[in-house]
Amino acid sequence: MAYTSIVFKHPHTGAMRQAPVGFSWTVFFFGFFPPLFRGDWKWAVIIFLLSLLTMGLSNLVFMFLYNKFYIKDLIGTGFKAESIASGNMAEADQKIGMEIPRIDPAV
Repeated sequence: MAYTSIVFKHPHTGAMRQAPVGFSWTVFFFGFFPPLFRGDWKWAVIIFLLSLLTMGLSNLVFMFLYNKFYIKDLIGTGFKAESIASGNMAEADQKIGMEIPRIDPAV
């Protein structure tokens, strides 16, 4: 189960995304469908192709990595953390392996 969820907001467009942190049961059971439903086309295609090549065994790897990749891609496209469901952002930073940019509350 995911550790927690972070709500991301794009400061220029106002678009909102919710991203789980940690283990992904949905990728384990449903493979490429979670990235597909999130609109994460790149990882949907990668997971689909690798699942075909490995007869689904690659899902055993992606269930540990996909949520981290999704968060890093959101940050790369300009999203910033607005809030966290439980825990604190410092713990989420450690789980992701980088400092997650946050929206300045004064703005």
